Amino acid sequence: MRHAKIYYGDTFAGTLTEDADGYHFEYDNDYLIFDNRVAISLTLPLQKGPYHSKILFPFFDGLIPEGWLLDVTAEVWKINPRDRMGLLLVSCRDCIGAVRVERVNE
Repeated sequence: MRHAKIYYGDTFAGTLTEDADGYHFEYDNDYLIFDNRVAISLTLPLQKGPYHSKILFPFFDGLIPEGWLLDVTAEVWKINPRDRMGLLLVSCRDCIGAVRVERVNE
């Protein structure tokens, strides 16, 4: 099982988890009551309770580098290019846009 904290700007927005059942994203309760809250994606509107998917949510998959940068990332970090969660965790701590991903070490 792997976990990631998802931030919108500098604000903790929720948690992304990968387990045997697939992927789960859930907004943090404090984020949901925040005055200026916004959804991290139009495909993941604000809601209480988790989202579930058998594949990595397309929004998060879209944050992963492509092309030659994906090749370099996979080679340097020794990650299989099909390990989408692994790639997300190593390459999206400081990606373009308002959302960032931080690995939760267990």
